[in-house]
Formats: sequence, C-alpha cells, structure tokens
Amino acid sequence: MTATETPTTAEGRAFGQRLLRKEDPRLLTGEARFIDDLQIPGALWMGMVRSPYAHARIRGIDVSAALEMPGVRHVFTGADLADAWADPMPCAWPVTEDMKAPAHWPVAKDKACYVGDIVAVVVAEDRYQAADAVDAVVVDYEPLEAVVDIEDAASDRVVVHEELGTNRSYTWTLSPEPEAVERAFAEAAHTVSETYVQQRLIPVAMEPRGVAVVPGVYGGDLTVYSSTQIPHILKVMVAATCGVPEHKVRVVAPAVGGGFGSKLNVYAEELIAVALARRLGVPTRWTETRAENAVATIQGRGQVQRMELAADAEGRVTAVRARITADMGAYLQLVTPGIPLLGAFLYHGVYDVPAYHFECTGVFTNRTPTDAYRGAGRPEATYAIERAMDALAREVGVDPAEIRRRNYIPPDRFPYESVAGLTYDSGDYEPTLDRALELVGYEELRAEQARRRAAGEKKHLGIGVSTYVEMCGLAPSRVLASLNYAAGGWEAASVRVLPTGKVQVVSGTTPHGQGHETSWSQIVADRLGIDPADVEVLHSDTAVSPLGMDTYGSRSLPVGGVAVAMATDQVIAKAKAIAAHQLECAEDDLELVDGELRVRGTPARSMTLQAVAFEAFSAHDLPDGMEPNLSAQVSYDPPNFVFPFGTHVAVVEVDEETGRVELRDYAAVDDCGPQVNPMIVEGQLHGGIVQGAAQALWEEAVYDADGNLRNPTLVDYGVPSAAELPSLKLDHTVTPSPTNPLGVKGIGEAGTIGATPAVINAIVDALSPFGITDIAMPATPERVWAAIQQARSGSAGDGEGAP
Repeated sequence: MTATETPTTAEGRAFGQRLLRKEDPRLLTGEARFIDDLQIPGALWMGMVRSPYAHARIRGIDVSAALEMPGVRHVFTGADLADAWADPMPCAWPVTEDMKAPAHWPVAKDKACYVGDIVAVVVAEDRYQAADAVDAVVVDYEPLEAVVDIEDAASDRVVVHEELGTNRSYTWTLSPEPEAVERAFAEAAHTVSETYVQQRLIPVAMEPRGVAVVPGVYGGDLTVYSSTQIPHILKVMVAATCGVPEHKVRVVAPAVGGGFGSKLNVYAEELIAVALARRLGVPTRWTETRAENAVATIQGRGQVQRMELAADAEGRVTAVRARITADMGAYLQLVTPGIPLLGAFLYHGVYDVPAYHFECTGVFTNRTPTDAYRGAGRPEATYAIERAMDALAREVGVDPAEIRRRNYIPPDRFPYESVAGLTYDSGDYEPTLDRALELVGYEELRAEQARRRAAGEKKHLGIGVSTYVEMCGLAPSRVLASLNYAAGGWEAASVRVLPTGKVQVVSGTTPHGQGHETSWSQIVADRLGIDPADVEVLHSDTAVSPLGMDTYGSRSLPVGGVAVAMATDQVIAKAKAIAAHQLECAEDDLELVDGELRVRGTPARSMTLQAVAFEAFSAHDLPDGMEPNLSAQVSYDPPNFVFPFGTHVAVVEVDEETGRVELRDYAAVDDCGPQVNPMIVEGQLHGGIVQGAAQALWEEAVYDADGNLRNPTLVDYGVPSAAELPSLKLDHTVTPSPTNPLGVKGIGEAGTIGATPAVINAIVDALSPFGITDIAMPATPERVWAAIQQARSGSAGDGEGAP
C-alpha cells in the first residue's frame, strides 16, 4: 500500500491503519528544507567564542586581530550587547518560591561558568570566515576551581555563582503523610536501601541546532527560522527577552532533524541572532557544529538517587522513600529545575503503595546546563523503582517477575488515586508482563541459565524485567499552575473543509519526526469518511498556526490529536445543520457515511461533504444566523494526564573474561490505548528502546575534574547502530483512557522509559553468581570486567561510577 492509497478494512476506517508516512518522500528525496538549507541573500554568519574553561573570570577581551581578518564585519562582547536584552534568558519553571536562579545572559560578561559558555560573537560574511575569526579573539581568563561532582556541589566547597552564596538552587518535597512513611519502615519485615547514578547524556539529534533571523524592510518585523520543537513558546520568549513586540515576531520551524527534548528550549544563539539582526538591519544566521552541540546544547539526566523500600513479609511494598540530588548544570535553562519533578510522582511506579516520600535538591555545577531529554524525569523515576524492585526480590527471595505481580495496582482499582496525588486513568499491567515473558521464552531462559551456571560457562545469561507507567499528555493547565509552571498545557487545532471538498488542518503541535501529518490526516479522514490523501496538515509556522503549545512530553496525540478530533466533530455538526436545512430533514436523521450525509432509511436523499462545503462557502442558503464556511477551531485543555504503561524484558550475555555485554533478545509489550497508526507507534518504540538501551550500555558525557568534556565528538561518544542490537519483539495491549474522546495515550518516550532498567537488571542478573548487585551506567566492558575482578578479590563489587 502506498502512502496515498485509502486503507480498506472491514470497518472501512483510516484510524488504526499502517499507512506509510506522508512526510517521508520529501525527507528521503531531499525536498525537505532544514535550517542549513535555507537560502537567505545577504545573511551574515555568526561564530561563537566559547570559554575553554569550566570556571573562569573574564579579565579582558581583545578583538582587534579578529576584526582584521577577511570578511569579518563585527565582534561583540557581552558588554557590547548588554543593552540588547530586556531580561535575562528565561526559566519558565521556578519550582519553589525561594528557588535560587542566577541571571543567565546570552553572552557572558564577567565570568564563564562552563566549557562552551559564550563570551563573544563574531559576525562575518560566511561561516568559514566567522569560524576562523573566532580563533583570533583573545580572551584573558582567570581560571577558577571548578565543581563537577554532584555531591561535591551540594557541599558548597566551591560555589559556582558567588552572588547566590550556595550551589543549592532548591529543595522540593512531596510527602503526603510523613508519619505513615516512618511507621511503615519501622514495622517492615524487609527493607531495601539503594543508591543509583543517572549519568549525563548528550541528546545527539541527527541535525544540530541552527537559527536564522530575517528583519523586515519596514515596521520592525522579524522572521525567526529555528530548528526548534517550540516555535510558539520561542515567539513569546523572544518578545519578552529581546523587548520585541510579540505581534512583530514570526517563528518558523522548518524541517527539524530530531530533538528528543534538546530543542525544547530557548537558546542563547537564538536570542543573539535576534539582537544582531535588529542592530545590524540584515539577516543573521548560525549553524551548530557537532562538537559545539556536545557542550552548547543541553544535556540530559544527571542525578544521584537514593531509594528505600519497606515491605511486609510477602514482599508487598508498604512505603517508598526517594531522595534525589539533581545536577542543574551551570544555569537554569527553560525548564531545567522542573525536569526531575516530572518524575516526582512516579517513584512508586505501577505498584500499589500506601506511603510515599519524595525529595529533590537541585544543585549547580560547572557543566553544561541540563534540561529535557527523552522522557524527562520519567525514565529516572522508572529506573529507580524498577532497580529497587529487583533488589527487593533478592531480599525476599522470589523471582523478579513474581515480586512485581504481588505489587501491581489491581485493574479494578482504576481510575487509581495514587499516594503521590495523581489519578491514573486506566491500567492493566499483568497482561503486559505475561506477554513479554512469553515473547522471550522466560521459563526456558531460566532453565538455560541454570544449566550454564551448573556447567561453569564463562558467558553468563541474564534476564531483566521492567514494568513502567508514564504520566504524559502534558498537561492540565491547572495542574501546571499548581506546580508553578509559567505556561499552560492546552493545545489548539483548526479544521476547514475547502469548497472543493479537500480538508486543511492547522495544528499547534510541532512535529520533528513523529509523523503528525500522517496521523492527523488519519484522525480527520476517519471521522469524515474520506481519503487521508485529501487532508493537508499545516504546522510549525506561527503565521500559519498562531495558537499552540508545541511538541514534547508525549503530548501531541493525547492533547493535539484530540484537539484535531474535536474540531473535526464540530465541523461534522455544522455540516449536518447545513445538510438538514438543504434536505429539509432533522439533523438527528442524518448520518455521515463515506463522506456523504444521508437521511437514514432513504439514502437517495443525501449531500456529499464537498457539496455541503460549497454551500457553506457560497453562503446562499444557510440556516439563519449561521456563519459562512465549513470550519472549526478548538483549544483543548486536557482534564488529566494520560498514563501509558508496559513491560520490557531484556536478555543479555555477559562474557566474564572480557566484560562484554551482548543484548541477545528484547521484548516490549506497551499499552498506549488505541493506536492511530501502528507503524508509527512501532517506529517510536524502536527509537526509544535504542536510546534507553544506549544509556544502559554505551552513552555517557564524561567530564574530567576541571570540567572538560572528554568525549565531545562521535568518535568518542558511544551512539549505537543497528548492529549492536537484536531485532526487537513488539506487541501491545489496548486499555483506552477514559479522559479523552479518542481514548489515546502517548508513546514517544515509552521505549526509553522501559528499556534502561530492563537492560541493567539483566546485566545484574547475569552477574549475580559473583555477588554483584549493581553496575554503574553505562555498563561498558571495562566497567563490567572491573566489577567481576573486584568481586573475586572480595572488595566492593557494585561497579559504582562517579556522579
């Protein structure tokens, strides 16, 4: 079937079909235009002078040599641009009233606080001249001691921002009944106390960031082209930070080559480009190099997690206590402080836990700022509880699958009021566990594992289980308000049937690989009874789509897609009113079948949707008081999050002589409610699982004691390829959400959330004959081999890594 063919099923529905993506032909043939493909006559290129020190005072900057170089027009320092900003760079999530946030200017003026901090900007006629001139700018630095370790930062031995007097940005606590937690631990038959480290990750989107700003000839208009996930939010923040009237700003996200949360931000380079385009009156642009990307774009994760479980004699969890220290990096980016809190409500996971305590302290370090990375707080929470559940299984002496069965929230308890204050919409966890275990042949694997161990084989088999739940569909605006988040969580969509019967959808979501053009077409086509090829989806341009809250947090379908469906339903209601008027029948007598409004029982009395649309367009004979045109616009604010879930099982082989870990098999059974396009769901899961496994096995942003990133290029940073992974076995269950009319839930982050603990649990299971109960991530051959040697020598064998 081609992307333009109409799917045919017994029900004749477009919803639920495996359509090829509409977006792919232009992406695969080079027709799509990314930020660096844009031809902008007269544009000047910017080059960023970045600090080579993680912590240093700026005593002076000599730009004279750079200004003499060919093609160089200007060099600006932080002092030169001090009047370009109305406010410092935005942080939209002050999580506590007393949160400490240093002023973060796009160009540092007095001090650099991480390697990559911008200290000056070169403007030249082309990118190569700008890059050459960057090296000619001489900065007189006074190096200062850096703090890169999370726990060292929490001690305030070295303070990153002297004006704050401390590295502690905030402490946020969720503890509904502290006495209940203390009582549960005092009365527990079993307790578990574990410490885990979430290493820093580099998002490594396929396309690095870029920006181009084109000033208007008259009236002060600006068009900002950015490889961003958030054109609507960026528009607001450009206006607020640069003092530009918002109605004069247009933001366009052209084709965007991946984001994974790293492009959910307002970056210094975007604001600098706006400031210089206004000052110079010509277009300005910049494209990030891969090496810049490693230090200038946000990084993900970065936590030390202390997890404690209390349980009764049967291993049923009676309390969870989680204490997190989170690395903010040198500054607070757009939502940096809130990222750990997106997992704050989920450290008890899928388990029916009566008592709960969560506490998070955010600290500043001399490293690249952290912010949202695929899953954003939810992978961290799932990792902690799923690793701790395996520890509890060892403590109680039962199989990891059994300890989970004993603790799952029963399906008859949904909607489930969690101890952390959330209402889980729907769930049925045990079938996903049963099916995932079946897909890998769990009982047979355990038998094989026992045989290998009895035979003394050098390659050790391990099986790891992870059951996750995710809160996504960000988010009910009132909930965000209660968490002190600056924006809302609504989404907008409009649907219009054109006079010729074709359909245009305008969406406030901003796809960058998720396939919205295909999925939204399927939703609309399914409801209208037309061919998905007759639906066009417009997005990612604030002049075309003026309302929106963009794409992140697996919100696009359960918020944006639902808005599209609701707008379509309003179009149908209006079409019925027009057809009833034309056919002289009651609206309730009409049914919409295959794009035609028919009078029930007398199909000869009918009007095609195209005919109705033309009547609405001509407006010659509409019902009294009805506005012309067949269109509707909806702004949808969800009443609750949605809660997808699933079970992932990883099977590994660990070679004790080399420490090499081979991921031998992998099964994932996920539940995101009804699937609009199963092929897109599978694609999202494939990518997410690979990223989650990569954290477990290969990826880490490695810093030395001076705050230098030691692996800033793809020569050194371990991004996996298909060769490192087995074929993934996927299946699903369907548990609709009762909170939206489509019953849908998000899926974009699920693979990442479930994968990491499954893989690490499998490795620890393989190493259990050595008495090893933990291995730091990533579980590299060197780290695994060292843990085995330590265990053999009788020293600590938990493979701990530095935070």
